[in-house]
Amino acid sequence: MPSILVIDDDRDICQVLKKFLGKNNFLVNTSYTGAEGLQELNKQDYDLIICDYKLPDITGNELLKNIKTVNNQVAIIIITGYADLKTAVEAFRFGAIDYITKPLYPNELLVSITEAIAKSKHAQNNYIEKTDEGGLVRKVKPFNSGTTATFVVGPSEESVDIQRQIELIAPADMSVIISGETGTGKEFVAQSIHKFSTRNSKPFIAIDCGALPKELAGSELFGHLKGAFTGAIADKQGSFEIADGGTIFLDEIGNLSYENQIKLLRVIQERKIKRIGSNKDIYIDVRILAATNENLLDAVKEGKLREDLYHRLNEFKIHIKPLRERRSDIIFFATYFLKKANQALHKQVNVISKEAEVYLSNYHWHGNLRELNNVIRRAVLLTNTDSLEANHLPEEITNQNDTINRLLNNHEDVGLLKSISWSAERQAIVDVLEKVNFNKSKAAMLLNIDRKTLYNKLKLFNITV
Repeated sequence: MPSILVIDDDRDICQVLKKFLGKNNFLVNTSYTGAEGLQELNKQDYDLIICDYKLPDITGNELLKNIKTVNNQVAIIIITGYADLKTAVEAFRFGAIDYITKPLYPNELLVSITEAIAKSKHAQNNYIEKTDEGGLVRKVKPFNSGTTATFVVGPSEESVDIQRQIELIAPADMSVIISGETGTGKEFVAQSIHKFSTRNSKPFIAIDCGALPKELAGSELFGHLKGAFTGAIADKQGSFEIADGGTIFLDEIGNLSYENQIKLLRVIQERKIKRIGSNKDIYIDVRILAATNENLLDAVKEGKLREDLYHRLNEFKIHIKPLRERRSDIIFFATYFLKKANQALHKQVNVISKEAEVYLSNYHWHGNLRELNNVIRRAVLLTNTDSLEANHLPEEITNQNDTINRLLNNHEDVGLLKSISWSAERQAIVDVLEKVNFNKSKAAMLLNIDRKTLYNKLKLFNITV
């Protein structure tokens, strides 16, 4: 029977979840603070943790990092409200596998839990046995081109171009940096590169550098010997050894500590590693794909990333534009996610109404494809007919469209810009610019601000025109 730990300071939610999940054959324990949750996690292993993103004693990201320090394999679902969606998307960097928005719906909750546990079990159990040079038998995750998800090509020229780049670089065996915002599908691109490469019969190992606790990163990447540090109770192969002959994907490479950057540079230059606590070199043959949601050149200038490492990794670069900059992909992927949601939720929602399509097409999509997937899944859950309508969409999507329409169509209301929240203000500016074909003078007039103020806001919100 799968075990779940619920961490939430709302005792009513904890008790409701415990009762509901218990009836659905889950073993459930509850904690009301982050500290209590971590103590409970130290006592026993869990298949899944459901935790509120806002707790009285710890921030959501800190809790996620601490959970991963205790158990790097446990699946985590965060509970959040739509108002916290941008922050929730950021939490994926720290190891969350999914998020559930309030209010909680039983069917959606069960689907999310089942999928999260299945993904976690698959990641842990889909292994083959491999014996290292010391005779230690270790389970190694192979790459299976038949079951691993790959990049789905949308109708936009940007998506088609990414597929062309994948097919071009895949056989070349060069290191690749894949850049793009959170949720744009960087790992899917990496999997596709591996699938089309000559290494596709060997392991594909994905490492989230952002979710790796600093004190465990060296061990996870390069392995350790028994007794090398407190808690090292047995020899352990690192991800580079496991990926030998195949591909290693380093997500959020900019979060790797400086010490481990030096070790990574050595791996690239000399094609060998040393386990922590060992003096023995182990030669490896691994292709490195790295991903980032930040500007690595800025990270180099700020001293957070070694310049020599950047140039070693940057033999080829693929940039994935955010979903809002390739709007012809939005309805294509919404329909794609609609089919997936129908299968998962046992529904038959056949179409998305024209009104709903308009709302989806005009939304900013902070979380990109990941956010779109979750929005469609929840909308399908709420749909009792064969058509997904606008009233099934969350309020922040419909409200943003209404705000933009007021700004564009009612000049008396353009002063509303000053009262909109930071994120909505950025969205409003971007959408108004797009409506006027990026004519700054017209945009400034519609927003009821002068050109200098507009330029300052473009710089403040990091909007490139």
